[in-house]
Amino acid sequence: MSRRSFLAVSGAASLTTLASAAKHFAVGLEMYSVRGELAKDPTATVRAVAKMGYEVVEFFAPYFTWTPEQAKDMRKLMDDLGIRCNSTHNNGPSFTADGLPKAIELNKILGSQYVVMASAGRVVGLDGWKKVADQLSDVSEKLQPAGLRTGYHNHEPEFVALDGKRPMEVLAANTPKEVMLQLDVGTCVEAGYDPVAWIDANPGRIRCLHCKDWAPGPDKGYRVLFGEGDSPWTKIFAAAEAKGGVEYYLIEQEGSRFPELETAERCLANWKKLKP
Repeated sequence: MSRRSFLAVSGAASLTTLASAAKHFAVGLEMYSVRGELAKDPTATVRAVAKMGYEVVEFFAPYFTWTPEQAKDMRKLMDDLGIRCNSTHNNGPSFTADGLPKAIELNKILGSQYVVMASAGRVVGLDGWKKVADQLSDVSEKLQPAGLRTGYHNHEPEFVALDGKRPMEVLAANTPKEVMLQLDVGTCVEAGYDPVAWIDANPGRIRCLHCKDWAPGPDKGYRVLFGEGDSPWTKIFAAAEAKGGVEYYLIEQEGSRFPELETAERCLANWKKLKP
């Protein structure tokens, strides 16, 4: 290789590295974190979250009770605030024959890209998890014409071995790559599984992470604020962005020693320290 060619290739590689390093990944809030406030005044709560500096929100199951008019009002509010909804968290009714069309309509209005299954409910055995995978695959196919995708949000049991296999491994192996594996970090850590290893094992499928922390001990668990638990966040971010295919992050807090809105604000402050 000539000196000129070498310099050209090196320069291009450097630009690629810089571009990758400069890429911005939006941080949002799973609105379950402020569920009490949201139930009292949705408009004021979304305004408060946007004012804190969150760029994305994820509405959870109660959004499914909204009328199209309510969804349009929320979309206008988000547009005015410069905040967006990339995904929604859904319970069983969203995935029924009658419910899926409504979920599609509401998600399209909100500008969402993912209709995420928040929980599979009670599942018996690995065969039961294969049925969940079949359901996700079927929903994925039905959402595609609407320009939407589905995903699955794990809890602790999905990372606990069952008859020699983790349910999350069953879901990953038996669903198409279009199905997002939304990683709830705290529950993965509580189960004793390595979130970095999970991300590395499923390249391109960890397109969103719930950045919820966890620590053992009385008055800790999921009540510790983001960044105060046992999760190896620096390694998680690196794996998610290098291999996981992350598109955006969501902070989630199940409760803490502070009021809901203050908790959300403190979590974002910790985020900025960990991920400037």
